[in-house]
Amino acid sequence: MNARTSVLAGANPIGSRYNPRISIIDNLDLPPSLISRFDLIYLLLDKPDEKRDRQLARHLVALHFKEPPARASGQIIPIETLTKYNSYARRTVDPILDEAGADVLVTEYVKMSRHGMSRQVIRATPRQLESLIRMAEGLSRMKLK
Repeated sequence: MNARTSVLAGANPIGSRYNPRISIIDNLDLPPSLISRFDLIYLLLDKPDEKRDRQLARHLVALHFKEPPARASGQIIPIETLTKYNSYARRTVDPILDEAGADVLVTEYVKMSRHGMSRQVIRATPRQLESLIRMAEGLSRMKLK
């Protein structure tokens, strides 16, 4: 089940409008067997908001400037520093799942499986448990633990 591939996918709801009264599966009309292949699923709703729409429009327009305007204040980590940090974390941190962590993963997986019995929730599969373990390992590496 271990794969060195990343897939970022997007799907639009049926009729181009998300219906909060029905499940995500019914909104997307994708089979649960396909949805279960993804480690993480984020539901992003584009709710009308004039302030956000204005910010987005300014950002998109700024992408076409010859000289983009100065960024808002905030610290950005240089890519070289981030790359070195990731390399260091991969070389030096080898997370090991302890009994307490294993109990949490098993308990949450069983809860996810139980909730997935209805059509409203995507059923948890062993693939999702593997995903949870990989994400826990990745978080440990990020924290150098």
